[in-house]
Amino acid sequence: HLSVHEAGKSDCGVKSNIKSIPGVMTIRGCAYAGSKGVVWGPIKDMIHISHGPVGCGQYSWGSRRNYYVGTTGIDTFVTLQFTSDFQEKDIVFGGDKKVTKLIDELQELFPLNRGITIQSECPIGLIGDDIEAVSREKSKEYGGKTIVPVRCEGFRGVSQSLGHHIANDAVRDWIFDKSAPEASSKFEPTPYDVAIIGDYNIGGDAWSSRILLEEMGLRVIAQWSGDGSLAELEATPKAKLNILHCYRSMN
Repeated sequence: HLSVHEAGKSDCGVKSNIKSIPGVMTIRGCAYAGSKGVVWGPIKDMIHISHGPVGCGQYSWGSRRNYYVGTTGIDTFVTLQFTSDFQEKDIVFGGDKKVTKLIDELQELFPLNRGITIQSECPIGLIGDDIEAVSREKSKEYGGKTIVPVRCEGFRGVSQSLGHHIANDAVRDWIFDKSAPEASSKFEPTPYDVAIIGDYNIGGDAWSSRILLEEMGLRVIAQWSGDGSLAELEATPKAKLNILHCYRSMN
């Protein structure tokens, strides 16, 4: 906020540390922004759907410098924007069918994606879309594909921090608890396996950390979540040590 300080007044009316108002773009993010823009968004080989009106997805799309290695549209999707583009009729009749169709279209357009998340915006929680049922149904239809519903509606938290925790809980409930046994059997552990937790590779800083750790003789098996992948999420419980960068963004 910018305001003029007038003579005789104790302050100029600037306020901080107050709640965000859902539906209003403020200087701080909401729970949705914390989940989609920070934790899930940098997972590069998964497609992250902004389920709701287009504005929220646009807001969380191009403002972060989560660097990654890969070919956009083939094995990485970080800089692409996917939205169910809610309209008034979707508020009235519900968006379950719309997001179901969207998942089918994404599978056709981007068949090499490793998984999909459904990032719910405010209207989804208000009208009661059952994104969990959609996720289970489409996962089964596509042979056990990882499809994660994330209940990160903006009104759930006064800032984006709660969105971080909601996103991490979704990883626990929909990735860790559902990892196939055959996937873990391919993982060969070493005594020096570590995970970098709470680093989103803003401007490439996670790469610097990784280089230092690997030169020390450690093996980084996962980055959360900058330049990260679904396979790294699945491998994380095998780490001997979690190295925490940002406590506020990781449970």
